[in-house]
Amino acid sequence: MGLKNGSLVTEFILQGLTNDPDLQLPLFLLFLLIYTTTALGNAALITLIVLNSHLHTPMYFFLLNLSFIDLCYSSVITPKMLMNFLVRKNVISYVGCMTQVYFYCFFAVSECCVLTSMAYDRYVAICNPLLYNTAMSPKMCSYLMLGSYIMGFSGAMIHTGWMLRLTFCDRNTINHYFCDLLPLLQLSCTDTFANEIEIIIVGGIYIFVPSVIIFTSYGFILSIIFQMRSTEGRSKAFSTCSSHIIALSMFFGSGAFMYIQLSPVGSIDQGKRSSIFYTILVPMMNPLIYSLRNKDVKVALRKTFMRRLF
Repeated sequence: MGLKNGSLVTEFILQGLTNDPDLQLPLFLLFLLIYTTTALGNAALITLIVLNSHLHTPMYFFLLNLSFIDLCYSSVITPKMLMNFLVRKNVISYVGCMTQVYFYCFFAVSECCVLTSMAYDRYVAICNPLLYNTAMSPKMCSYLMLGSYIMGFSGAMIHTGWMLRLTFCDRNTINHYFCDLLPLLQLSCTDTFANEIEIIIVGGIYIFVPSVIIFTSYGFILSIIFQMRSTEGRSKAFSTCSSHIIALSMFFGSGAFMYIQLSPVGSIDQGKRSSIFYTILVPMMNPLIYSLRNKDVKVALRKTFMRRLF
C-alpha cells in the first residue's frame, strides 16, 4: 500500500461492540431506536424554540445550540456504529477515520463549552436577576456561542493534528465502534507517549476549566437559594437548575471517567462500553430532560400542536 498522510494504512476496520452473532440484531434495533429518538427529540426541540417567540430567551438560545450539537454529535458516530451489526467488516478509510476524529472532538468540546455557558446563564438569572437582560444580551449570548464553537474548533484541530503525526503500519483493526483517540493509539507503530500526554493535558483542560466555572457558578447559586426565605422561591430556583445539573452530571461524569486516567491506553474494552453513555445516550437524554422537566417547553408543544390542528 502506498504512503498516505504519513501512514501506510489506507483503511481501518471497526471491530464494534461485540462479535456475538446472537446479539447483532437486538443491538442493531436498540441503537437504531436510540438514534431515531435522538434525532427526532433534538429536531423537535429546535423546531419548538424557533417557532415559539416566548422561548426566544438566552436559556433557550443555548438549549437550541445544545440540541443542534447533540444531533450532529450523534450523527457523526451512531450511523457508522449501526453498520457494525449488519456487515462482517465495517471498513472506514484513513481519511474518513481522521474526519470522524475531528468532528467527534469538535462537537464534544463545543457541547462542553455550551453547558458551561448555560451554567453562567443560570448564575446571572438567580444571583443578579436585575442585571440579567444586560448581562445576557443577544450580543453577549452570540459571543458565548461563538467562543464555544471556536473552542471546539481549536480542540478538534489539536487532537486531530497530533493523531495525524502518527504512522500506522500494518495493524488496522480498531477495538471500538468509532475512531476514538485511545484505540487508535494502540494501532500506531510509532511512539505514542507524546500523544498520551497531549490527550491528558488537553482533555484535562477542557474538563477541568469548565468544571471550575460550573462549580463556582453553582456555589454562588446554592448560596443565594439557601438564603431565600420563601419555600416557593427556593423550589422555583431549584427547578430552573435541576435539568442543567442532570445534563452536566451525565456529560462531564462519563467524559472524565473515560479520559482522565493514569493509563490512557489501558482498558479499551471498559472504555468502549462506558463511552456508549456520553456518545449515544447523553445526546438522546438531553432533549428528554429539558422537555419533560420544563413547563415552558410543554406549553410551547401544546401551542404548536393546536396551531397545526386548527
